[in-house]
Amino acid sequence: MAKKALVVKDERKRALACRSREKRSAVRNMRNDKTISLKERIAIQAKLNSLPRNSSPARSKNRCSITGRPRGYYRKFGISRIQLRVLANWGKLPGVVKSSW
Repeated sequence: MAKKALVVKDERKRALACRSREKRSAVRNMRNDKTISLKERIAIQAKLNSLPRNSSPARSKNRCSITGRPRGYYRKFGISRIQLRVLANWGKLPGVVKSSW
């Protein structure tokens, strides 16, 4: 089980990224607009740099929804490889069967 503080910290980062998604996207689109002069784009880049770093979605970590484990994460299920194996063996994941050939 991951430390609860790390799980909570990651949830806060995700919430902040979700709240500031539109603002960050608008500033990035203005920065990438080639019709604006270079000085204005540099000022826009400074505005983007002034946004909180944790408002970037890249700073959040994928974690298992059951245990909080950050490694061995399967996006399709939202759980770690260990929990995937346990739940698949119990038959709790629909469509997942043991491989045999």
